[in-house]
Amino acid sequence: MLDVVEIQKILPHRYPFLLVDKVISMTEGENIVAYKNVSISEPVFQGHFPGHPIYPGVMILEGMAQAGGILAFKTGGYTEEQMKEKVMYFMSIDGAKFRVPVKPGDKLEYRIKILKQRKTLIVLGSEAYVDDILVAQAELKAMIMDK
Repeated sequence: MLDVVEIQKILPHRYPFLLVDKVISMTEGENIVAYKNVSISEPVFQGHFPGHPIYPGVMILEGMAQAGGILAFKTGGYTEEQMKEKVMYFMSIDGAKFRVPVKPGDKLEYRIKILKQRKTLIVLGSEAYVDDILVAQAELKAMIMDK
């Protein structure tokens, strides 16, 4: 539904911190499904962990938040110009659980749903999967702010 070029029109993130490669489905005001292809060539694997590469849980959380940001901006009805002047900040991460390690070669799928939304505040139920196996989950709260 949205490729990486279109995603970059919504999110301010860029390499090496853009963690959403593609949006495959989205219902504005409800949910989004997006993914990231985890590659051994990513800088994080130089130190996490040499000889036993594991994709960090904090990066999974950030990827879920970025997917949620796409959903929040699209749901909020912001124009492309308005999105350039906005950024979404984390307020809290609750109930984070990491169930299965994510490794290079995995396709990490983010499944995010809006639990609550009021003006610029959004609460997201976030899950990450690899091959339909739940690998991580959390409730994310964020706010859209002016840059």
